[in-house]
Amino acid sequence: MLQQRHIDIIKSLVPLLSETGPALTAHFYERLFFHQPELKHIFNMSNQASGRQKAALFEAIAAYAQHIDNVGALKSAVERIAHKHTSFNIQPEMYQIVGHHLRETLRELTGDLFTAEVEEAWTAAYDFLASVFIQRESELYENRAKSQGGWRDSRPFVVSEKIKESELVTSFVLTPEDGNAVIDYVPGQYLGISVQPNNHPFTEIRQYSLSNKPNGQNYRISVKREKGMPDGLVSNYLHDHIEVGDTLAVNAPAGDFFFQDKQSPVVLISAGVGVTPMQSMLEYLSALNYEHDVYYLHACGSEQQHSFKQRTNELAMLNNWQTYTWYENYNEANELPENIYHGLIDLNDARLPYGKAHFYLCGPVAFMRFIKKQLLNMGVGAERIHYEVFGPHADL
Repeated sequence: MLQQRHIDIIKSLVPLLSETGPALTAHFYERLFFHQPELKHIFNMSNQASGRQKAALFEAIAAYAQHIDNVGALKSAVERIAHKHTSFNIQPEMYQIVGHHLRETLRELTGDLFTAEVEEAWTAAYDFLASVFIQRESELYENRAKSQGGWRDSRPFVVSEKIKESELVTSFVLTPEDGNAVIDYVPGQYLGISVQPNNHPFTEIRQYSLSNKPNGQNYRISVKREKGMPDGLVSNYLHDHIEVGDTLAVNAPAGDFFFQDKQSPVVLISAGVGVTPMQSMLEYLSALNYEHDVYYLHACGSEQQHSFKQRTNELAMLNNWQTYTWYENYNEANELPENIYHGLIDLNDARLPYGKAHFYLCGPVAFMRFIKKQLLNMGVGAERIHYEVFGPHADL
């Protein structure tokens, strides 16, 4: 049981953790995969290679140590991570494996500083946090399994359509192999997809945003072809090798970034493949006959990379919504059409209800930081800015 003396010891470790830095998590993952190589089928090995997962884990450990006396401050982080864990089908026994290797990592990196008292405190703190995650993830698994069209673990889905949306993005419509219903989701959420690319030793699990409104029958994900390796391992496999009729293992929808009906104007702002959850929200809001104003701002490399362009225009005209688009490269020599701009998004070009709208952001982290800074300067409160980071989380 976590006691005050444990809390005091953990908080005293914060400077040491900061000094150790991401070297701690680098050592941890090296140790974990040496002793438990089967976990390479669960962890995203591309994020391991890029270092993004190691940095994200270190930030999570440091934040927990700092806020251990007020875990409520980590509520949003716990919810986000719990959803992500369920998309990987993480099970309770995995927490004991991870906890053991974290503890041994600290012992090996800190030497004599890792006393019996520190080990006791660290174990109590880790077990407490693990219990929080296990309980929340159990609730998520249980709620999905009991819902109409829901399931546990993975479920086989057949690719019923493959649609090229733009120069870089292709959509895959996934229909359950058993022909039964599928659980609804909230626009903005994602699916966990398991594949094993050709000549690759590991199963790879990726999360892709759902890009359509819920219909109870199938799902649509839209995947950007990433350049190079390892980042492009799975996306290129899906683009080049997965065809209509192929089967994919799919985990139930998850994610803590989704449309929240605040009965207020809605502003969606995306860049690149960040269009995917926004398209789901647009389709949903249109079907809902949403009573408040909707604005959609999107930026991408070129008109050829503008996914869902025609469908977005149809929805905007149908609902009298306002759209603004920025292309990094625009080939037209003539004057740009109305509400089409060149370069980076400048909110001064858009007429938006800054004082009352809720803003949803999705795209590269640097892009979202750039937009959030503009919004804050416009007087938008942080509580009205919602965002999704693809891959390991990063604060804006």
